Amino acid sequence: PEVCLRLEVGPSAAVHSPLAVQNGFLHMLVHSYTAEFFMSFLTNLGPFLEDEIIPEVIPMEIEVVDAKITLKDDSPRVYPTSPGPVPITLAVDHVIVKRRDDGVFYLTGEGSLKQEKPVSVLQEQKAPAECVLAAPAAGTRGLQLKEVLELQRELQTMKLALAEANMDKARLLQEIRKYNPLFQL
Repeated sequence: PEVCLRLEVGPSAAVHSPLAVQNGFLHMLVHSYTAEFFMSFLTNLGPFLEDEIIPEVIPMEIEVVDAKITLKDDSPRVYPTSPGPVPITLAVDHVIVKRRDDGVFYLTGEGSLKQEKPVSVLQEQKAPAECVLAAPAAGTRGLQLKEVLELQRELQTMKLALAEANMDKARLLQEIRKYNPLFQL
């Protein structure tokens, strides 16, 4: 089968988490799944996922094995003579998405030895911070170390400002689409 679902509730679900005894535990396995979606399908999911009340947290584990999803852009073409955008194919070997009692989603891969990284929709997103090494390349030999460090600091500041601007843009577009789902930029 391509999709398997299992919902456990009650004392037997306690092995997954304490909250699963009351709210239940959902385990979903998607195996050898192939699908094609239009981009408009994904962009129009937003209004259906929004809700006025915060739902109950249901601990879950979603496992995706050997899946292939193709995204096709079906937006109106700006230039009628253009051949159109090339479809994007996402191939997933083995990914596990876990939701714990705190409502945070954790994304891990098969055999991942690293600590799970939380991906939360409920928590405020912060701009990513990147670490840049001060190793001068062949083209920067003439620059002093101070100049390289200053340029890296400026670059880091600009990256943070760009990330914040992109988050603001996404938040504003989401707010506009809440009132007008057909709005296009």
